[in-house]
Amino acid sequence: MMSPESDRSALSWFFTGMRGMISLPALILMASIVGFSAFALESGLTRAEAVFMSFAIWALPAQVILVGTMASGANIAACFLAVTLSSIRMTPMVASVIPEIRTRRTPTWALLILSHFIAITSWVFAITTLRNVPREYRAIYFAGFGVTLTTCGTLVVATFYGIASSFPPVVAGVLFFLTPVYFNASIWASARQPVVKLAFVMGVVLGPLLALVTPEFDVLYAGIGGGTIAYLIDRIRRKKKRRGVGGMR
Repeated sequence: MMSPESDRSALSWFFTGMRGMISLPALILMASIVGFSAFALESGLTRAEAVFMSFAIWALPAQVILVGTMASGANIAACFLAVTLSSIRMTPMVASVIPEIRTRRTPTWALLILSHFIAITSWVFAITTLRNVPREYRAIYFAGFGVTLTTCGTLVVATFYGIASSFPPVVAGVLFFLTPVYFNASIWASARQPVVKLAFVMGVVLGPLLALVTPEFDVLYAGIGGGTIAYLIDRIRRKKKRRGVGGMR
């Protein structure tokens, strides 16, 4: 017998995915995007540029890094490299979600399009809810959430780009502060291995220090340096652990 869940239509599952917008992570992201709108305005971006950046990149940390490196006077190559390195973290997210939503009949072009909508919020949504969705409807279900989240986020930027400038300084400051808070909390919460959290801590420590030394490349150097140091420490830790296990045999 087929379960009631299997009897539902694809459109029904799409709307179910859309309802994921009414969740705390999605609402926090929308509030953070309001802060990004104020950041983009203060950094000299036009409304069209901020809107295009939001839809085309669709990764709030990468957007903040791009605007920050541009505002610091870094050249286009440094901006490109900084955003690319920050977005590499999306690769394992895509690699973990796509096999969960793919079926033999799912076209490759659809998976490529859906991969664009995989960021921290949608990834967390996927790994926590996809197991409750029949496999043949997982792609359309994820599309309902991912497309809606991206569209709403882009509309928030378009709407609040000018309004943010009229906010009282305290309100604008709080909304802007939500952006790094959301960024940091999401990265920390999504980390599944100790080396990721160690790299995060190293980046937090090195970032302010390098901003004083090389303000044009502080994000890039903090990312590469912090990640490299964390990798080396974790490698040493694993070697010691293996030796300890071997010595107990």
